Formats: sequence, structure tokens, C-alpha cells
Amino acid sequence: MPWLTLIVDTDAEHAEALSEALLDMGALSVDLLDADADTPDEQAIFGEPGQPPPGVWQHNRVSALFEENQDINTILHNAATSIGLAKIPGYRIETLADNDWVRLTQSQFEPIPISARLWIVPTWHTPKDPDAINILLDPGLAFGTGSHPTTRLCLRWLDDNLHRGETILDYGCGSGILAIAAVKLGAASATGVDVDSQAVQASKDNAIANKVTDARFHLPDDAPSVSYDLVVANILTNPLRMLAPLLANSTREGGRIVLSGILENQAQDVMKIYKQWFEMNAPIFEGGWACLSGRKQ
Repeated sequence: MPWLTLIVDTDAEHAEALSEALLDMGALSVDLLDADADTPDEQAIFGEPGQPPPGVWQHNRVSALFEENQDINTILHNAATSIGLAKIPGYRIETLADNDWVRLTQSQFEPIPISARLWIVPTWHTPKDPDAINILLDPGLAFGTGSHPTTRLCLRWLDDNLHRGETILDYGCGSGILAIAAVKLGAASATGVDVDSQAVQASKDNAIANKVTDARFHLPDDAPSVSYDLVVANILTNPLRMLAPLLANSTREGGRIVLSGILENQAQDVMKIYKQWFEMNAPIFEGGWACLSGRKQ
């Protein structure tokens, strides 16, 4: 049986209320996404330590799944009216064919070679190179599966530059992939921090799946107040700007920092900020994204 997907773009004021109204009127599921995702206007959802995240994006895309026989136009009209929307927002309806969704989803994710010795492997695959450093990781709630250029840039940097026995801070750890990789590559220990409690739990689960015991994951207020040999932050440019003093303070004197989640045309701006504390290296680029690194002076 095919399904119907209603896709509506709306503002921050009405996004969550519209999502709830659509669920109340029969939607099987609702996703709320950044309508500007993968563009220069992409907005980070983050909060400073001790403060809650702001909540939703300024431009939101609500995607609701319905059974084929539903009157989507009437449902949207009623949902909009119920939350006080005077004008129906722009929308479209797409037909979703019936498939084996588990198999279809899994088929989109193959093992990802990061380097000659480092692979990201979904748990339903057999590692192509059993002798490599294989990180078992499935797509999930938290960012970081190895498929995005920023994650690959950071992983390759760790593979090429990590010193055995170092202590690592992964700020904005997402899935925990960088902290887990660091330990597997020889770090003495890794600490992951994220403002999202689901990301913290996902990181803990992924560490267990990879038999990594020397990685710990925390919300910001629970993280140890210590300095590290290496600080890694793969987030986005705006939070990297705001978090610069915190990340610099978390790096020991002579320690190193690695930053990604930065668009290529934003690299010089971010480097200028971090040069207050670090001697910065030349950026590395992939697919329009930048990876920056430096040593604390």
C-alpha cells in the first residue's frame, strides 16, 4: 500500500504546534527539519552550557506521513485552523510507494573507507577488511555516521596526526564517532560532550557496541573541568565562534585543536578568531567544507 507525505514549510512560531495538530488528526509520524539545511543559511540548534537549546529553527519543514485514503488538504486546513493560522502555509503532497523499508534504508548505507586502515561499518555488514580499524556505527538520532565530509575530514586528521596516549575532548560529540575513533587509534582516553541528551546516550551505546571502555560522554554541566591534549569540535560555524574561549580553555598549553562543520568560505573568519590562542595550520577542504587545526601557544 502506498503512503502520502505532506510537506509544509512554516515559521518557528507555528512549527511545533502544527506538528502536534497533524498528529492529532491522524498523521502516522511527523518530522521537523531545518528548511535551510545544507545551505549557507543552515541554522545550528545549540545552547551554551547551563542553558537550554533555543528549540526550533527559524524556517521549518514539517513532513507528515498519512495512509493513502486520507484527505490531506482537509486535514491541513483543519490543523492550521486549530492553531490559529489565518493563512494555509505553502505545501506539497508526495506519494510514497510501499517497500521493505528496513531493507531499503539499509541498502543506502555501505561500509565507508576513511583511510587505508580505518572504516565505518554499519552493524548489518561484515567488515570488508577484518584487520582494519572498523568502527561499528548505524545511522541514528545523532549526527556523525562518516558519510558527511566534515566527519571524514576529522577522522582522517585523527588517523594522520593523533599521538598515542593523548587525552581527547570531543565537543559536540553527536554519535560519539570521533571519540570512539580516537580511542581505537591509540588515545589514552576520550571525553565526549553534547547539549543533546539523545546524542549523549547514542554515544554511550556506540561505545559499548565498539567495546570502547576509555570514552565517557556527558552533558556540558556534567563534563570534567580539565584540559586536554587534543580538542575536536565538529559542529557549525556560529557555535564554533561562540565557543572559542571555552574550547581554547579546554586545550592544555601546547595542545592541539581540530575544528570542522565550517563552510569553505567561512574558514578564514573562524581561523582569525582562534588565532587569539592557537598557531593555526593551513585549512583542509572537501566538498565545500573545511577542517582547521592548530596548536595552543
